[in-house]
Amino acid sequence: MSRSPQRKPIHELVPSAKRLIQSLREVGYDFVHAVADIVDNSVEANASRVAIEMRFDGEDSWVRIADNGTGMSGSTITEAMRFGTQREYKAHEMGRFGLGLKTASLSQCSRLTVASRTNRQARRIEVRQWDLEHIKATDRWEIIDIASSERPEIIVEPLKDAVGTVVLWEQLDRVITYRVPWGDRARSSFFRLAEELELHLAMVFHRFLSEEARRRKRLKITLNGNDLEPWDPYARDEKGTVRLPTIQIDVSGDDGTGLVAYTPYVLPSQERFSSLKAFNRCAGPGKWNFQQGFYIYRADRMIQSGGWCRMRTSDEHTKLARVALDFWPDLDSAFEVNVAKARVTLPADLRSQLKPHVEDLVKRARKAYAPARSRSDSLSGPNGSAVRTVICATPPDSDLEQHFEQARRGIDEKPATYQLSDTPARKLGLVLESAAQKAGEVHALNKIKRILKADDPEAAQEIGW
Repeated sequence: MSRSPQRKPIHELVPSAKRLIQSLREVGYDFVHAVADIVDNSVEANASRVAIEMRFDGEDSWVRIADNGTGMSGSTITEAMRFGTQREYKAHEMGRFGLGLKTASLSQCSRLTVASRTNRQARRIEVRQWDLEHIKATDRWEIIDIASSERPEIIVEPLKDAVGTVVLWEQLDRVITYRVPWGDRARSSFFRLAEELELHLAMVFHRFLSEEARRRKRLKITLNGNDLEPWDPYARDEKGTVRLPTIQIDVSGDDGTGLVAYTPYVLPSQERFSSLKAFNRCAGPGKWNFQQGFYIYRADRMIQSGGWCRMRTSDEHTKLARVALDFWPDLDSAFEVNVAKARVTLPADLRSQLKPHVEDLVKRARKAYAPARSRSDSLSGPNGSAVRTVICATPPDSDLEQHFEQARRGIDEKPATYQLSDTPARKLGLVLESAAQKAGEVHALNKIKRILKADDPEAAQEIGW
């Protein structure tokens, strides 16, 4: 008679809530990417309108994202507030890890409240809250069901006459970081974030804002009551823009083989734009040199804006080259999409297939740039004197003094561009921007810029930031 195998003793280990939840705040969001992740949820809820409000009131400042989507029941909100939700994501959905709502929000605030209403005929509003002070006190994974008598007006006001969902961030300890949270510096920093957010969302969701996104209705986003206008990276309204044929490329992922669409554009040089205003707007948040390269979309939502993913370095001569690179969530594993949906890695087989196409695009971009450069061999300096533009490169391990010496000798390399009249501080700023681009850390450098502008505006101005 055979014996049945004995059951081995097991021990369930529940992580310390107050320790782990602090670690999860460091997932890697900055403010603009955190808000964009919340807007993703609104898109998934079939919202046609997302209203973002940012209110500065010192320590009592708050950010609210309200949509008119389908809304959530009480049990659905509770599950959505779970770290690592148990729901399964479909291939076309923007969600992936079941962490976005929580990690994005708590990376910026220490109190997250979600309210939702699903039925226009019924006035029932469900509200749940993560409060890190409560977690610290109890060391338990507990969310709070806020009673109707205790709900602040700002969380329920958007739902009084509509269905949808409201996400409220309070206690913005990662946004308001000054010792004097009600001071002028804190206020200025807060409103600079609002400006950056407007540019970021107009870029990331430009296909949704202009009704180009597939499988989705048109989306309207407002920020503090102002409508966001989509930012088209490819200047398709300009007569001088050249769109090259789209190429479909097979890429293998964990879920099988998927398609990646490669659509290259050569933008017109400055004198061929319809206006200087249009040219400056097309420069984008990172300006021309840093906005060249790949614009990578996951389900029509932009993940990466510019840069060549280490296939080549950016330089002044190729700044007119931009590429739309599209894939769907079934290739997430191949592209190594991170939790913040702010960074991807090109699969090796895709990289090799793209190489000849990128080389062809670069040649075309150089030709488009060359006539403009030949007509502006000299520029006007501060006192009206002629100033020669020097274009040179800084290898990752090069010495800065050697780099500047190369500039003085006029060595024509890539990608940083500066003038002989620039100060050493300005040159250093350009070198840092070039190094950040090569390392794929432009977002990190932008965060450093914001902090430096807030803490030491004079130093930032001297560097050119």
